[in-house]
Amino acid sequence: MDRFDELAIFVAIIDEGSLTGAARRLRRSAPAVTRALAALEDRVAARLVERTTRRLSPTAAGRELAERARAILGDYDAALLGASEMPIRGLLRVTAPVLFGRRHVAPVVNGFLDSFPETQVELVLQDSNLDLVEEGLDVAVRIDHLADSALLVRRVGEVRRVAVASPGYIEEHGRPMHPRDLAQHSTIASARVAREWRFGPTRRGPVVRIAPRLLANEMEAQLLAVRAGRGIARVLSYQVADELAQGTLVRLLPEFEPPPIPVQILARSGGHMAPKVRAFLDYAYTALRKLDAVRGPV
Repeated sequence: MDRFDELAIFVAIIDEGSLTGAARRLRRSAPAVTRALAALEDRVAARLVERTTRRLSPTAAGRELAERARAILGDYDAALLGASEMPIRGLLRVTAPVLFGRRHVAPVVNGFLDSFPETQVELVLQDSNLDLVEEGLDVAVRIDHLADSALLVRRVGEVRRVAVASPGYIEEHGRPMHPRDLAQHSTIASARVAREWRFGPTRRGPVVRIAPRLLANEMEAQLLAVRAGRGIARVLSYQVADELAQGTLVRLLPEFEPPPIPVQILARSGGHMAPKVRAFLDYAYTALRKLDAVRGPV
């Protein structure tokens, strides 16, 4: 078997998480894919994947080989592209936070598919930060301060953590003028975070202990309660950008808000980047930077 073909099969196995998935993607027989993996493991004298009941996961050796294989295959694709103007094609795996992905990344993906008809995209919406190499992902959209890494990072904007309530709630209960006033108000919060809200531009700003009347592990459930006048919630500004612009929700305590949080698009930077990944990065960067939602509330 051609060595490039062998590497392509291995990368497909890691991406799909199963031998049958890789066979389907590559239009090969499952036994051929199994033989290719066995031959590769014999050649490197190491186990490359761990077999579980649900999916295959790369070992440490497998992750390193997959990363090097992607770089080699990317260089190969780039060489062909330069020689023959080969169109951008293939599967991209993209991850983003659930609500931001649903509202803003999914439309970008749809536009990309229209612009590059020989591509396919798997969009993985997950609020936790998935490891790109371990999960076989090509691109990630992150709303976070990132630690130093070998990832290619492009900043597309920023959001703020804002306190909001409905006009009806404020009319009935009044507007808090200082974070300490929140002790006299009903609050709505995530069940997954600490029961305190930190305010101010530095870590020494006011910290308020809260006793939420409603805890919900899903943002839309929190927003439904806020819209219904059940209390004050603290959310990311993009999640309520439309409501703030329309006046259906009111931004509270803006002078006490923490520093903005960057919105960034990431890709692995080792080796040559595959043309399909470069094309998506350029397309998504341009599209996401135009969003009012990542400029923060006025």
